[in-house]
Amino acid sequence: MSPHSRDRAREKRRNEKRQSMLVQRGMAARRNKQVLGIVLAMVVVIGGLVAVSLTLNKNAKTASSGQAVTPATAPARGHATSTSPSVPGCAAPPPVPTDKRLRTLPNKSTAAGKTFIATVTTNCGVITMELDGTKAPQTVASFLSLAKTRYWADSPCHRLTTAGIFVLQCGDPTGTGTGSPGYGYGVENAPANFTFPPGTLAMARSSDPKSNGGQFFIVYKQTVLQDPVGYSIFGKVTSGMDIVDRIAAAGATPADANQNTAPVQPISILTVDVTEKKA
Repeated sequence: MSPHSRDRAREKRRNEKRQSMLVQRGMAARRNKQVLGIVLAMVVVIGGLVAVSLTLNKNAKTASSGQAVTPATAPARGHATSTSPSVPGCAAPPPVPTDKRLRTLPNKSTAAGKTFIATVTTNCGVITMELDGTKAPQTVASFLSLAKTRYWADSPCHRLTTAGIFVLQCGDPTGTGTGSPGYGYGVENAPANFTFPPGTLAMARSSDPKSNGGQFFIVYKQTVLQDPVGYSIFGKVTSGMDIVDRIAAAGATPADANQNTAPVQPISILTVDVTEKKA
């Protein structure tokens, strides 16, 4: 074989060797890409499973700690926002009325010397009251008239006080604490010692002694109201104080723009039925 032939043969072998190496490198690169793709896919799957596991564990811990797992938003009503009633036995309260409710002050003779039983149905149960028309004839006559004309239908109790003064205040259909039936009258049967025992029914008013109207309060713990004019006591709760006590125990919300501290558990008057108590 001539020298040129030998050189060509060697060059051919070198080219074949280089080509073989390039092919092997290409195959190795493809294998590495495939392996990398499989590894990345496994990482994504494992990461997803870990995320799901962590979420389930978090929810389980939240539920076991007594905190309900709830949606991020909940419908608002009245003065408080709540996903569910906070007091057993309470149903969702009705929307706050928007109609204007003006009435005329009745003659006190319609209640004078008589005793009445008021059955107040709320979204948290029934509260029964005894009204004293002998000691507070004008107040009881007003209460009877407002009850018969459905003045309080669906009205929220807008104020709960839990320090120093212990009362649940109701009777304003607007739920703002500023509403009235359009009339006012003076104070009757105010206690001389300024002391209001639990279960007492009394009228709420402004600084004006003749501003008694439709708002009243129920005392759930003995309260002293040092006011020179006083507040009209017109009756007492005879059953259903446990409802008021549970509402009070649930607490009050921070003061709103009208300085009302509404109950955390909304309570509204649905209906009021009054009958005369026979001897």
